[in-house]
Amino acid sequence: MLKLALIGKDVSKSDSAKMHAFTIAGLGGDCRYDLISLAPEELDGWVRRNSSQYDAYNVTIPYKLEIIPYLSRIEGDAKTFGAVNLVKGGVGYNTDGIGFMLMLENNGITVAGKRVLVLGAGGAGRSVVKKLSDAGAEVFVYDVRRESAEALAKEFGSVRALEALRPQNYAMIVNVTGVGMHKSEGKSPVGEDILAGCDAACDLIYYPRKSEFLRIAESLGKPILNGEGMLYYQAYYGDCIILGREPNAAEAKRLFADYKEKYTD
Repeated sequence: MLKLALIGKDVSKSDSAKMHAFTIAGLGGDCRYDLISLAPEELDGWVRRNSSQYDAYNVTIPYKLEIIPYLSRIEGDAKTFGAVNLVKGGVGYNTDGIGFMLMLENNGITVAGKRVLVLGAGGAGRSVVKKLSDAGAEVFVYDVRRESAEALAKEFGSVRALEALRPQNYAMIVNVTGVGMHKSEGKSPVGEDILAGCDAACDLIYYPRKSEFLRIAESLGKPILNGEGMLYYQAYYGDCIILGREPNAAEAKRLFADYKEKYTD
């Protein structure tokens, strides 16, 4: 049986344990999955003393960048994004971006040639921005830490950092800030004035299922999409890495449908 875990600042409400257990079972494996909440001052000690007890572990907010100095190397998208969401054998990987794009694809959302606004320029924001840009979208990014958005724009070239948010037309607005979950539940990073101009709204938050950001968008008649699909697909791709098998988009879609049928309230 594989011993796996998720580390983050507060993972008490994460669906990762049942999601990975379900997926790995669907791929022919078996695992025990621990949820480990760590304060910033606890990260160093856990990685040095406890991480070796696990076959692999996932990483979430706010440690996707902070984990890198502890790793022997990073591979693939983790190099591109400078952020890690999976560690196996001391090697860091990132499956957030491919999980996000498969979520869009399986919901019939295309972005090539379209204007997309991304709210947030942290670890998840980096992967979303890069994948949208690679897919041919005209990407705009805003972060309350202006220097973070500008750093992304400088690094990825085709991305434009916004100094301030003003009502504009976008094919999609994506919230990757984390505002709307945990202690900020019930809050939205933007209001009706900004959301009124989008054709669709996507929030990477999946708990609550409908964030305040999505509630506002829905009240304006916009199609909405939460982050459960991305969470599942990035988990699927990560589990393929853990098990050493090739991923398959059709298989991922089928497993997600089975997962929702089993666990949707």
